[in-house]
Amino acid sequence: MSDVTRPHRTAAVIPAAGRGVRLGPGAPKALRALGGTPMLIHAVRAMARSRAVSLVVVVAPPAEAAEVRLLLGEHTLPERTELLVVPGGETRQESVRAGLDALPPDITSVLIHDAARPLVPVDTVDSVVEAVRDGAPAVVPALPLADTVKEVEPGKPGEPEPVLGTPDRARLRAVQTPQGFDLATLRRAHAAIAVDGEGATDDAGMVERLGVTVMVIPGHEEAFKVTRPLDLVLAEAVLARRRANDGY
Repeated sequence: MSDVTRPHRTAAVIPAAGRGVRLGPGAPKALRALGGTPMLIHAVRAMARSRAVSLVVVVAPPAEAAEVRLLLGEHTLPERTELLVVPGGETRQESVRAGLDALPPDITSVLIHDAARPLVPVDTVDSVVEAVRDGAPAVVPALPLADTVKEVEPGKPGEPEPVLGTPDRARLRAVQTPQGFDLATLRRAHAAIAVDGEGATDDAGMVERLGVTVMVIPGHEEAFKVTRPLDLVLAEAVLARRRANDGY
């Protein structure tokens, strides 16, 4: 079948092998409960709610891959969505690559989504998929910054740091996920850019380094990342409001 007539099929890869140290000791961040349900389940449901996503690949901590498979089986997920769990690597970049390696040959585009963004609305997911299917090789949802940003000379933690400049806030965006890609483009980026230290933490940044233009579409305030205990409080409040209003 030629590329011209090849149907679009989109998968979502959720790297969930990180420990989430900023949330404190305990279970991996993706397995922390939100409204009584692990954040990972919320994230998988967020991807699966999009009718454009036919496969969700969860990249789990290697020692907990079997547990994650059982966990997914215990929760209700859309039946039309295929689920796959694969063990991750030492870095996020290695884990994303493991997810890409697990994709079947008929996948044409892929979403990379943070397990720690459990409440991204389905409209945002659909908008990213649509932009990729319309021809953009890489798409990220993002929001304008509410705060003024300063560039500083990094110093020791807790000590004053000198300001080097004040970027124009109108030109800056805070990037969210899911980030969407033409699969061949993202695979090329992962093949070209070596894992160095902690590896790449932003797939769109890897594509940029190929010289490929990344497009930004509007993100959503509820697609925030649950990183600190205060974020978990906010996420619980958002979830409680959704359940009260929508039976979520």
